[in-house]
Amino acid sequence: MRERKPEEQDQWKKGKVQGKKEMESAAGDGADKSPEEGERESFLFLQETIKPKALTRDQVFMQVLKMAVYGLIIGMSACCGFYALKPWAERAFQEETQEVTIPEDEEEIEPEPEPEEEEPEPVIPELTADSYKEIMQSMYVIAKDADRSIAYIRAAGGGGLLDEKGARGGITGLIVADNGQKLLIFGDNSVCKDAEQWIAVFSDGSRHPAVLVKQDGNRGLAVFGVEKASIEENTWAAIQIAELGNSNISVRGDVVIAVGGMFGYENGAGYGIISSKDHSTYYADGQCSVIATDIAAVPGGTGVLFNQKGQVVGLMKSGLLGEADAGLSNALAISDMKPAMQLLLNEDSIPYVGISGTTVTDELSKEQGMPKGLYVTNVQADSPAMKAGIQNGDVIQEVKGKKVTGTASYEKAVLECKAGDSVKIKGRRLGNTGYVSVDFTVSTGSME
Repeated sequence: MRERKPEEQDQWKKGKVQGKKEMESAAGDGADKSPEEGERESFLFLQETIKPKALTRDQVFMQVLKMAVYGLIIGMSACCGFYALKPWAERAFQEETQEVTIPEDEEEIEPEPEPEEEEPEPVIPELTADSYKEIMQSMYVIAKDADRSIAYIRAAGGGGLLDEKGARGGITGLIVADNGQKLLIFGDNSVCKDAEQWIAVFSDGSRHPAVLVKQDGNRGLAVFGVEKASIEENTWAAIQIAELGNSNISVRGDVVIAVGGMFGYENGAGYGIISSKDHSTYYADGQCSVIATDIAAVPGGTGVLFNQKGQVVGLMKSGLLGEADAGLSNALAISDMKPAMQLLLNEDSIPYVGISGTTVTDELSKEQGMPKGLYVTNVQADSPAMKAGIQNGDVIQEVKGKKVTGTASYEKAVLECKAGDSVKIKGRRLGNTGYVSVDFTVSTGSME
């Protein structure tokens, strides 16, 4: 180690002494301050505020643009999620199926006769071409409103009511009820043959998948359903549930309006009068009155018959009167169909026994010595009636405890049963010594 010169040693000693004094001075100052104050002074440099750099206009624009893009992405995602979950939500939270009830026809109360007074001869106004025009316009208004309750049922892939070869491609249906889940359409069951999927076309032209709710092959009737969730608001505004009238009070000469596909194409309308109410069509276990009109129709055409109040009085069906039916619109009376219609609307099978018969009137009972009731004219092959042993010539007098006096009361008693029920039927059968009592146990079926 190099030895310091005398001058360097003096400077070194002075520096050491000076450093010692400064350290003592610093220690003395620290002794006068509290630990907290010393700690705060030690971290004074951390309390400095660093101001951010001011954003430029471009940077502000970019941030706003990013926020808008993020918001758009979130909104689109929420929208897509909503539409994806909408069908599930509608199925999960849809209304429960409600029972459909068709009001019974009100009995017409005949007014009390008033004292006869001489009435002045009626003054018949002079009719002109304008008068005829006004009449036709008023009829068209009724037909246009009635058209809102019409729906055309086509087999999936079918192009219309009649194709170029004349084959049936669809039927005219009537919107009759809403059970909470489906809009129910009533009509002919001819469109059910060789089809598994159907389409309903409403008055605004919108098309919706339809399902077969229930059908009755015995009467040739069916009910189709369209999911309410599939019907949009604009379609709801264009359609309506039909008002069913009382066809029992319709008489010959009443003005009627035919709406539907009776001319072989959809959206047809025709005006005319009831030409006859003297006919009926027969099927197993009942019959239905036929309203004959002078309105033209093509073979296979279907439609709905309305009165001047816009109420339904009949469902047009081809072949109701055989050869006399050709070229004219004839309809099943709506009042006679209401009990069976209500069963189909509620997805209940129409009970089937398989008997055709005629009423034993008082006059016939006296002349032939026959008991009153329903005289059996035919028993359907392989029907529940045949299996139970009922024969032609038997007279049915009671069905499940309900008295039978003729065709109408027999049909009503059968419809009050349930398909699959074991039903007691009582009657009379002609033997060697006259009519004797016979009892049958019939297991009712259905023709679907």
